[in-house]
Amino acid sequence: MSFLFPPETDKWLTVLRIGLGLQVAVYALFLKSDWNYLFARTGGGLVSRELGEAITSFDSPFIPKFGWLVALGGHIGIGEETVLSVAWACLLCAGCCLLLGLFCRPAAIIAWFLHLCAAESGGLLAYGADNFMTMGLFYLMLSPLPDRFSLDHRLVKTKPKDPQLLGFWRRVLQLHLCLVYFFGGLAKSLGSGWWDGTNLWRSLTRPPFNIISPDVLIRFKYLLPILGISICLLELGYVFFIWMKKTRSVWLVCILGMHVAIGLTMGMYLFALIMIVLNLAAFG
Repeated sequence: MSFLFPPETDKWLTVLRIGLGLQVAVYALFLKSDWNYLFARTGGGLVSRELGEAITSFDSPFIPKFGWLVALGGHIGIGEETVLSVAWACLLCAGCCLLLGLFCRPAAIIAWFLHLCAAESGGLLAYGADNFMTMGLFYLMLSPLPDRFSLDHRLVKTKPKDPQLLGFWRRVLQLHLCLVYFFGGLAKSLGSGWWDGTNLWRSLTRPPFNIISPDVLIRFKYLLPILGISICLLELGYVFFIWMKKTRSVWLVCILGMHVAIGLTMGMYLFALIMIVLNLAAFG
């Protein structure tokens, strides 16, 4: 039981709250100009929202979708475009509130719900960053908010949170990340593409992630197998070495460096940011 409920301070929760607040705000701002275009119904969007929601419904009809909000708005005479615009504004406000630590739990719940709606309604365009954002916001809204560095705590003097409860939610996040990295590393290591560097080559040359010129990649092609093997070992070893005090700092720095490199070399800035936030909150 002591493993699941280790006493912790709420510093990790502060990192998670601020990091996810920044992530949500940047996510909303990135999509501002294309928001309605991405999530409009048949005929108005890049990919039909109804198609994405139909695919999602195969998994479960209870997963939140923008279609729910649009249908609700229709009952009270509010059009689809207005509903989507209000949803975007609420998502941005929720991110800003998390950054400031204002109305922490309602902001976390709203951010989780609206982001999940966006990820599921635009399921054909969603990728790993959306999954990890949903995961992080889910843990945040269930964690013992507000933390002592939030505006909520300063405005309304709340009682100190139970250290063991704080430890439990951090432990859950830690275990979740360990599973993600271990099985990610295992899947990579089972194929030959990461051992000989071909998967890295494909990742770095496939549009829209081809930021680095192929000429540069060819010049340093002998590094690709080394980098591919290093990534496999980093992810497989995460579940073991991140727990040891002597190796935790080294492994954490290497993992953070890997995600920074992914962001800079492939333009996957949101993915890099969410993984850095989750790792710092879990093991920083």
